[in-house]
Amino acid sequence: MDKEIKLVQDWDKTFPNSEKVNHKKVTFKTQYGFTIAADLYIPKNAEGKLPAIAVSGPFGAAKEQCSGLYAQTMAERGFITIAFDPSYTGESSGEPRRTASPDINTEDFLAAVDYLSMRDDVDAGRIAIIGICGWGGIALNAAAQDPRIKATAAITMYDMSRVNGNGYFDADDSEEKRYSTRKAWAEARTADLKNRTFTMAGGVVDPLPEDAPQFVKDYYAYYKTPRGYHKRSGNSNDGWRTTGCQAYANTRFLYYINEIRSAVLIVHGEKTHSRYFGESAFRYMMDGKAEGYDFARKPNPVPENKHLLIVPGASHCDLYDGGEKGMIPWDNIEEFLKKNLK
Repeated sequence: MDKEIKLVQDWDKTFPNSEKVNHKKVTFKTQYGFTIAADLYIPKNAEGKLPAIAVSGPFGAAKEQCSGLYAQTMAERGFITIAFDPSYTGESSGEPRRTASPDINTEDFLAAVDYLSMRDDVDAGRIAIIGICGWGGIALNAAAQDPRIKATAAITMYDMSRVNGNGYFDADDSEEKRYSTRKAWAEARTADLKNRTFTMAGGVVDPLPEDAPQFVKDYYAYYKTPRGYHKRSGNSNDGWRTTGCQAYANTRFLYYINEIRSAVLIVHGEKTHSRYFGESAFRYMMDGKAEGYDFARKPNPVPENKHLLIVPGASHCDLYDGGEKGMIPWDNIEEFLKKNLK
């Protein structure tokens, strides 16, 4: 049975409260029975029915971090927005904590669209979603599933099924490597049952090794410092449950994105380690030719509203909060959404 959740009403975000929007906490249910906690942002002096956006991500983050920043900023630009915690994370319900699933996470986005479409101040025919990091891939999966989503922006995206099944840069894309991982997960499940506990895999590595890859240093600079740390963020603390991403490793959930008819914008930084996820997804969405997967499908039926934007000089986490140089292309994102939510 889904437990009652309690929401923190004080402003505890990693970004300042905007004077241009009204903010409050809301909740809604998913079709799996989870209660999703969200921050609602509405432009001040809003009148009539407005276009709306649901935002989530990064994978393992909390809505008080960059998804909230995206939601608040887009509300400043004329949209009604929500930033939500996925099932099992943050202030949303779900036990055991920090568990992930392709179908449950996709439903989180669809339930957010349900919520927005039922609001009297939202034009239900003009709803978009923004997914950041791992939630960029989930956003594409949701857009393939739900034609109510008229526009999708995937920001510095990961393909969570590919990275969990193949490893980074497909380095572990072999039956032998996958079998080794499956054995480790199976042993972890048995140990948790015997110990009557759920072990956690750990968030961003801390202390930071001197020889850590640059992208790990970038994650540390965001999640482990005052810049982006939050107490309810798994990435900032003890991470996912050890077997929490097991379901992603055994599926390939972007299979139908070549059939998305609605508008899609994929945004990546020039210098980000995750750029190959977005570029591969874009090529597959357009041409039906996959990388990191053993299949091919037909080209997209509506290619003219699909776009890939590479931000010069930007790293993965620069697109979380802008970094030191304000790297998030807010004007491009706004222009794309307003054009496709007319």
